Amino acid sequence: MTTRHHRFEKLHNFRDLGGYPAADGRTVRWGRLYRSDSLGKLADSPADLARLRSLGVGTVIDLRYPWEISAKGRIPDFDGLAYHNLSIEHRPYDQAEIDPGLDPWRYLADRFGEVAEDGVKEIRQTLDVIAAAEGPVAFHCASGKDRTGLIAALLLTLLGVGEDHIAADFALTERATAQLVADWHAAHPGRTLRWPAYGRAPETVIRLTLADLTARHGSVEAYLTGPLGLDRPQIDALRAELLTA
Repeated sequence: MTTRHHRFEKLHNFRDLGGYPAADGRTVRWGRLYRSDSLGKLADSPADLARLRSLGVGTVIDLRYPWEISAKGRIPDFDGLAYHNLSIEHRPYDQAEIDPGLDPWRYLADRFGEVAEDGVKEIRQTLDVIAAAEGPVAFHCASGKDRTGLIAALLLTLLGVGEDHIAADFALTERATAQLVADWHAAHPGRTLRWPAYGRAPETVIRLTLADLTARHGSVEAYLTGPLGLDRPQIDALRAELLTA
């Protein structure tokens, strides 16, 4: 399985994290880690749900707030599904209402930094669930952009993937920007989208985030082994599971 982007009827930002060069000359395994926009959309598409199941996904991590799930729904249950709601963000904000006069990438990176500090417990739980899963895992938020992008960046860092590949992966969401904007308008008739950068995901955002974590903790790895509390055996076990031999 070497497909980066998987096509669904309802999902616009579902992709495989496999194939990136990682620690010790190894690569991230294909077909083990998927990032996505909300899998709650699959409730309206049996074909999409069947498509997800055909990928072998048995563990789903929903990074949204419980109130988002109540409003928008979650992935339908099916035999063998292990579903986890781990809301890593603690300070909600409405991206549609961001002041157009702000530096958008600095603003988003600051919000990512808040999530990294506020959500230490839930981020660690997310990584623990991924480490314990016996098969493919999919993690998602609403658009598969910010909360999902942060988890992907931290996870790829743990696997020894370099920043250039992490940033490039983050920016792949830009392929879905137009659809994310269209979906927002469809869901909010009569409202004005004030922020012109809605749905954007340039490399700059995640590079700033990683630089901020480095400035605050000494390195991204020090954040993962410090506040998150991961130790070397846990990191080695994760790499053994998710990297090629």
